[in-house]
Amino acid sequence: VQLMESGGGSVQAGGSLQLSCGASGSTFQGMGWYRQAPGKQRELVAEITYDGRSPIYAESVKGRFTISRGNARNTMYLQMDSLKPEDTAIYYCNFRESSRPRDIDYWGQGTQVTVST
Repeated sequence: VQLMESGGGSVQAGGSLQLSCGASGSTFQGMGWYRQAPGKQRELVAEITYDGRSPIYAESVKGRFTISRGNARNTMYLQMDSLKPEDTAIYYCNFRESSRPRDIDYWGQGTQVTVST
């Protein structure tokens, strides 16, 4: 399984960016976006079931970010609006495959998002 992200960049506060992620092969249980800011742990931003239902958002991004599944198989987007400087981080897409004894997580290479004042 290979994941490919795109869409990061630099914007001013209040601006918008859209991140995209595609995964090769397999069928997945769920998908999500995580981020990691300098000196901080990786945190969940948003996640969604493979059929595109039941989105969950971190409190810090509710009402500003929207996660969605693309029409093409194994594609996912994160629309980020009203960006704030504290959204600055490396963003990683995640696809989770159901497996036993535990699920398998696949990660994108990460894309930098920088929000300036």
